[in-house]
Amino acid sequence: MSRVDRIAEPWGTRTPYGPGEPWPVRVDSFLREGVREEDVDRWVRSASILHSNGDALDIAVKDERVVGVRGRAEDRVNHGRLGPKDLYGWQANHSPDRLTRPLVREGGRLAEAGWDTAMDLVASRAKELLDEQGPSAIGFYTSGQLFLEEYYTLALIAHGGIGTNHVDGNTRLCTATAAAALKESFACDGQPGSYTDLDHADVIALYGHNMAETQTVLWTRVLDRLAGPNPPAVICVDPRETPVARAATVHLANRPGTNVALMNGLLHEIIEHGWIDERYLSDHVVGFEELERRVGEYPVERVAKICDVPVDALREAARLIGTARRLMSTVLQGFYQAHQATAAAVQVNNIHLVRGMLGRPGCGVLQMNGQPTAQNTRECGADGDLPGFRNWSNDAHIQELAGIWNVDTLDIPHYSPPTHAMQMFRYMEEGSIRFLYVSGTNPAVSLPELRRIRSILGQDRLFVVVQDIFLSETAQLADVVLPAATWGEKTGTFTNVDRTVHLSEKAVEPPGEARPDLDIFLDFAHRLGLKDRDGAPLVKWSDPEGAFEGWKECSRGRPCDYSGLSYDKLRERGGIQWPCDEEHPDGTERIYADGAFWSAPQVCESYGRDMITGAPLSPTEYRALNPEGKAVIKAAEFFPPHEPPGEDFPFWLTTGRTLYHFHTRTKTARAPQLRRAAPEVWVEMSEGDAESRDLGEGDLLEIATVRGSVRARLRVSGIRDGVLFLPFHYGYWDEPGGHGPGDGPGRAANELTITDWDPVSKQPIFKTAAARVALLERAGRVPSKAPTTTASRPVAPSAVPATAGGSAAEADERIPPAEAGERRLPAEGVS
Repeated sequence: MSRVDRIAEPWGTRTPYGPGEPWPVRVDSFLREGVREEDVDRWVRSASILHSNGDALDIAVKDERVVGVRGRAEDRVNHGRLGPKDLYGWQANHSPDRLTRPLVREGGRLAEAGWDTAMDLVASRAKELLDEQGPSAIGFYTSGQLFLEEYYTLALIAHGGIGTNHVDGNTRLCTATAAAALKESFACDGQPGSYTDLDHADVIALYGHNMAETQTVLWTRVLDRLAGPNPPAVICVDPRETPVARAATVHLANRPGTNVALMNGLLHEIIEHGWIDERYLSDHVVGFEELERRVGEYPVERVAKICDVPVDALREAARLIGTARRLMSTVLQGFYQAHQATAAAVQVNNIHLVRGMLGRPGCGVLQMNGQPTAQNTRECGADGDLPGFRNWSNDAHIQELAGIWNVDTLDIPHYSPPTHAMQMFRYMEEGSIRFLYVSGTNPAVSLPELRRIRSILGQDRLFVVVQDIFLSETAQLADVVLPAATWGEKTGTFTNVDRTVHLSEKAVEPPGEARPDLDIFLDFAHRLGLKDRDGAPLVKWSDPEGAFEGWKECSRGRPCDYSGLSYDKLRERGGIQWPCDEEHPDGTERIYADGAFWSAPQVCESYGRDMITGAPLSPTEYRALNPEGKAVIKAAEFFPPHEPPGEDFPFWLTTGRTLYHFHTRTKTARAPQLRRAAPEVWVEMSEGDAESRDLGEGDLLEIATVRGSVRARLRVSGIRDGVLFLPFHYGYWDEPGGHGPGDGPGRAANELTITDWDPVSKQPIFKTAAARVALLERAGRVPSKAPTTTASRPVAPSAVPATAGGSAAEADERIPPAEAGERRLPAEGVS
């Protein structure tokens, strides 16, 4: 076991290697204090569930409790390495405030109840609304952390059984643009690249992607390449001075909201210098002429002014990208959570298309995911799409799915595009959605404009069901709370961003009466009495492996083909990339080799959308554009952000993540090492902005937008002037009351963010809001008599100052549990 402090050194020790060489093995592990490897009763196969990398690991079990984890040396994803959340996050499973019995609201309070009582109440309310209003009354909002089998079962219940169009996941907040960008360029979801492209690339470009903190093991792979012979050049696009930026060959710290202009400038240089593959464009791509015309309007001198970046840096980045022999690109929230999210992400795809760099070692693009099972929500239809990447607008696809499910085609809603999460909450606000089933997520902290979200969830006319492992801020507002099993307590598969499928086996029993999410969904379907058209039960399986076999048939012949996989094969081999079928029994490392795309009109998942309005193209329009099924280049004009800074709110506010926490901290804040590493929310500001306003490290500030305010300690960082950064993880479950800030300032960044979204992907905008700051208290000094208002521009956070990792014995430190209570009122306890 490594003695390196993995909080202070989150990426561990270097194992350098060169281009084309295999990544060396390094096995990381962590066991509770006093437990040695020889003391472990058994090791159970799994993978990480606290980020999107998909790190393979084994769970250590002793005396029927999880006591640690160990990386799996032979797995293709991590070769034994684990990140801090992998090493320490499992301790949340043993938190004393796990939900162990259902809760039902009685007289304004949540009280313990039996499963029959809770589930009868859920099913009866759903039936009442179906009889009264029909499927439009029912909405489902799920997670990016469940298993494939659970998502597919939920999609079948919602789409094929209830017939509602209102199904989405919190993946709308983090990876909706990944799917949208892939659909626009390739007419189908599915990541073209592979993690192994990092082993071959001579240029790695990261666009709005702080890989060092969001996928620590993948960044470890980059660091090992940088430490080896012939290291790659690294391009970083980010307004913050992140660890990625500090390692970059070129760092483009552009103004928030200017990503499309920046990408147009890079493409202008690439095309002007002739760094393009004309044969590839002619044989495999449509739309290049439009792109050439559009980017002609964006010479680097103009782009430098829009983005406020040096002309020479733009030219150098374009030269490196344009002359790379093997180019690897990744994209994440810095591009996705913006007003032109899809347009910007598509331009990254365009770079690979004009350069002909797809389907070969080192030549890949990964439109990254933010959550561990986000890919599965999209594949299985739990994010509003149809299972198997089927096209809502293609009648043949609807008929095929209806045949697999043995339902009538009219039972599957396809009369309009699926309802995205932001629209679902608007329907709740207006009163047309009256039943919301939330599984494994916490919208009362993660959605924008939290005051509004709390108001919606607290409506008496909205019946809210929450299925989770802790009494989150959202669960405290629910009518029924269902205790779920979590990772290590149930079996299922999940798929990471480079299409690698892992099997996670049940290691221990869940606490109390908690049940696996799949079992709860099956119970719900049974109580609703959902049938197929022959009168048999709609859901044909009763366990995870049966659900997986059902999914294999649903995916057969589609781009995300799992038909060649099985639980036994995954147990034997570890992670395998789809498509895996008779033709590719060992999986497929890269797709789109030799310009072969899934974009033919009869095959494709999507006909695309207008990049400005988001309006869907008709089948006729798509066939006219792309009759031969090539890749599609879509140009984009730059438009300024929707809420620019002004006199009253002079800063750009951007939100994001920290290395030590996941989502709304419901798990990571219950792991002592992770909680100590980043215990409280902070705000980042540039040195220049801090100096000009006489602010110092540790000062307590109030950050405000027109929607609310947050209090946070100041960190002076390398973020660009005029920008503020807040991590979004911090909510209220571990504070008295637990609901939210009441009438005063809070600590959740989404008190401040805007209810607005990208027109194509419908992903909310978390990266551009106008903000101001006021000094409340100087660090270590007497509070000032009155707040000192300050103004400034964008800023971003670096890794949190580290503290020692601590011993495993500290895993049982009691974190104060949240308390249940009155709806819309401070909590008073579970009765």
